[in-house]
Amino acid sequence: MSALSPYFAYQQALNAGFKDDAAQQRAVECLEHCYRQLEAGEAVISGVYLWGPVGRGKTWLMDHFYQSLTRGLSVPARRLHFHHFMRWVHKRLFQLTGQEDPLAVLAQELASEARVLCLDELFINDIGDVMLLSRLLQQLFEKGVILVTTSNQPPEKLYENGFNRERLLPAIAAMNRHMQVLSVDGKQDHRLHPGQRQPRFWIQDPQALAAVFSELAPEGGHDEPLLLGHKHIQVVRRSKQVLWCRYADLCEQPLAAPDFIELCDAFSHILLSEVPKLTGSARQNGIARGTEDGVAQVVAGDRQFPALSRQDDGVRRFIALVDECYDRHIPLYLSAAVPLNELYSEGALAFPFRRTLSRLHEMQLQRFGQPLGAEAT
Repeated sequence: MSALSPYFAYQQALNAGFKDDAAQQRAVECLEHCYRQLEAGEAVISGVYLWGPVGRGKTWLMDHFYQSLTRGLSVPARRLHFHHFMRWVHKRLFQLTGQEDPLAVLAQELASEARVLCLDELFINDIGDVMLLSRLLQQLFEKGVILVTTSNQPPEKLYENGFNRERLLPAIAAMNRHMQVLSVDGKQDHRLHPGQRQPRFWIQDPQALAAVFSELAPEGGHDEPLLLGHKHIQVVRRSKQVLWCRYADLCEQPLAAPDFIELCDAFSHILLSEVPKLTGSARQNGIARGTEDGVAQVVAGDRQFPALSRQDDGVRRFIALVDECYDRHIPLYLSAAVPLNELYSEGALAFPFRRTLSRLHEMQLQRFGQPLGAEAT
């Protein structure tokens, strides 16, 4: 066993107090096998698809696998959050406009740059991404790229009940052929393990955020609006590294995941005040008929959609903000109207919000924001 292998890293974590977990043990053995195949130079190697509830250590396992490749084997690999990957795909396809088959060119570029592609938090909810990913993933597999990914859903549940989901089915079949699909469903959320607390959540206490801002930005800052993309965002205060906004000004504006990526590029600490109770409706809208796919004219048939309100749009942005802060190890400080566990207790977005809640809980520990270590994420 190499001192830089995934299994060695896991044993070190156990020796340092990491909680033993049978599901994680199976996952690390699978990743170790992939590592050994790469070390031996085998031509045909299966990727790994780790899925399960939040906080089971999937990202931690994948990150240490990635480190074992780049530090131990010098295998060309790329590690990206899924949002970042799709942002790069869209940007690169725009740059390749005019090429006969830009998606094929992009797939060849990826295959020439990376033997292994690690994607964290694979989650598909957009028909545009479906159209791109279905072909792209199949081409990457054909070119011998090894995909290692984490998700809260098994492949069969990706984009479930989505518009023209049949367009994704070939990619799902390809994932099942070229990847070992493994459930990491341990009985404990490792993010909730005891640790030294550092509160970053307050209930109806804007003065707490004022004190945090003063501590993080002793120079004082200013309240000039922030240009984010092509939009001006009102702020409470901001300095060179610290941003303080109201929920309505950041989450109820027409922003998307790439905007929050840009935000986290610019600031190392983010404060959000006046977060309301976010619970939405779980009702269903009526049936939609006659909708077609604008690319291939595929009739969608009768479909039902969740009754997503304008408030739900804000919740989606809040989820995207928390995801980006978490992935970048950027502390997020919140002042809300209700306790953390009551922010979104029911509604159409209850499933993705479970991950958000788990991540917010971990943000209340001092260890959050530190470099990658031996804690589960």
